[in-house]
Amino acid sequence: MVDLRLLRQFVAVAEELHFHRAAARLHMSQPPLTAAIRKLEDEIGSELIQRGNRTLGLTAAGAVLLAEARLLLQQADHALTATRDAAAGRTGTVRLGYVGSALYGRLPGVIRRFRQTSPHVRLELIEATSARQVQMLREQRIDVGVVIPPVFEADDMRLQAFDRDHLSIALPRAHPLAQWEHLTIAALADEPFVLWPAREGRGFHSQVVRLCAAAGFTPEVVQEAHGMHAVLSLVAVEAGISVVPASMAGFRDAEVVYRPISGDEAAFELHLCLRAGEVSPAVVNFARNVAS
Repeated sequence: MVDLRLLRQFVAVAEELHFHRAAARLHMSQPPLTAAIRKLEDEIGSELIQRGNRTLGLTAAGAVLLAEARLLLQQADHALTATRDAAAGRTGTVRLGYVGSALYGRLPGVIRRFRQTSPHVRLELIEATSARQVQMLREQRIDVGVVIPPVFEADDMRLQAFDRDHLSIALPRAHPLAQWEHLTIAALADEPFVLWPAREGRGFHSQVVRLCAAAGFTPEVVQEAHGMHAVLSLVAVEAGISVVPASMAGFRDAEVVYRPISGDEAAFELHLCLRAGEVSPAVVNFARNVAS
């Protein structure tokens, strides 16, 4: 194998056709450069440079080597650049999972900023429930998630605060309670609820149940749906009422009325979730971008 340094020296001589100018270009003295070209010719077994009193020329073998060496050196430079970019997180892929309501809060701004600062990182977006995201993280199917805590049995995960939201009541626009400007959970005691399975979002589901219990009743769940968009679509077709993130108040607002629930008990957080010990530079950079 020919040393890439020798090839670079040969290309300089071949392009300058002058040992002194080539040596200056390479920031070295002429005698070592002359010796390096001799060494390269010995390794190849053929004369590459036509030497004369005034000018230099390339032999047929030298002309072929010049063309091939340029390509090889270009590829070598590209390989080093690509490797450094990957190591620094400037390239790669980040597969981002998120609960549906996250798209109505801070997440779009984070995505926009990351795409501006890391244009060569591929960002793939996958909507999924909190429980599903944790499973997908363990299965290496996503790299980072935006979840609603608590996340149970997650010693292999790392959580960091991401966003904050509040609960609101969602009901069909034609519903009699939709006329009330100030609506409380207690007013929903006799209403059919549309919720999501507890196993898919245990913390969020439990918070709604606790609010109802504090108001003196247990919600009658007549329909379950996976994801907030599905829940609100069922509310829109009058399958029941629900309690959803206040940030989603603009979704299908021609058919759904939203009424905020007051009190700290109706507040909740969203967390960024990563595998503990995550080493992908692109993923680490994304998490750092979120924290900044």
